[in-house]
Amino acid sequence: MSAITPAVLQDLAPGGVLRAAINLGNPVLAQQDPDGSLHGVSVALAKALAEELGVRLEMLTFDAAGKVFAALEEGSWTLAFLAIEPVREQQIAFSEPYVMIEGTYLVATDSAYLKVEDLDQPGLRLAVGRGAAYDLFLSRTLQYAQLERAETSAAAVELFFEQGLDAAAGVRQPLQKVATADGRYRVLEGAFTAIRQALAVPRQRAAGAAYVRAFVERKKAEGFVHAALAASGQAEVTVP
Repeated sequence: MSAITPAVLQDLAPGGVLRAAINLGNPVLAQQDPDGSLHGVSVALAKALAEELGVRLEMLTFDAAGKVFAALEEGSWTLAFLAIEPVREQQIAFSEPYVMIEGTYLVATDSAYLKVEDLDQPGLRLAVGRGAAYDLFLSRTLQYAQLERAETSAAAVELFFEQGLDAAAGVRQPLQKVATADGRYRVLEGAFTAIRQALAVPRQRAAGAAYVRAFVERKKAEGFVHAALAASGQAEVTVP
C-alpha cells in the first residue's frame, strides 16, 4: 500500500472529509434507491478509499458527467468518477481505467442502420447527453451527422423519442434496457468507442492523484472492482 502522507490527506480529504462526486447519469456505475441510498461500483470504491484513508466520506450526486466536470471549477469535489477524455485531462489527473464501457446507438427497429458507421451521414441528427464522454468523442470524430444535446443521458433518449431523431448515442447497457422494454427500438451491435471510466482528482493535487492511481490498481488486482460490479447487477461489464 502507498504511504498515506499528510500531502495525500490534504489533497484527497482536506479537513478530514473525502468529497466524492457520484454520477447517477451512468447507471452502470452508480444507482440510487427511492430512499436515497447509493449503490454501485463507484460508490463502493469511494467508500473503500475513505475507509483506507481513515476519513469521513461525503458523496455528492450529479445526474450527468458534464455537470460533474463543471463542478470542478467550484472546488466541489476532491474525487470523481469520469471517463478519460483529452479535454478533461487538461484539468484532471486520471487513474488507469477501472471499467470499460461501450458507446453505441439506439435506433428504431425498422431503421436502415445496421452498424455505427452508418450514422455518420449528412442530414442525420443524433441525440447525446451534454458533456458525456460519448458527446466529447463524437464531437471530435463525426464528420457529417449533427449532434442534438440534452442535459442528461436519460434526457437524450427522451429527445430521440420526442423529435424523431435518427439515433440516441449512449452507454450500451441503459440503451439495451430501453430496447428490451420497447420492441420499437434496438441497439446496434457495434461500438463507436470504448469508454474508459477512471477515478479523477484535480490535476494540481499530485500526491493525491498518485495515491489514487495505486489504489485503483490494487482494487482491480484484488477482484474488488469485479465483485462490486457483480453486486450491483453489472457483472458483464469489462474490468481492464
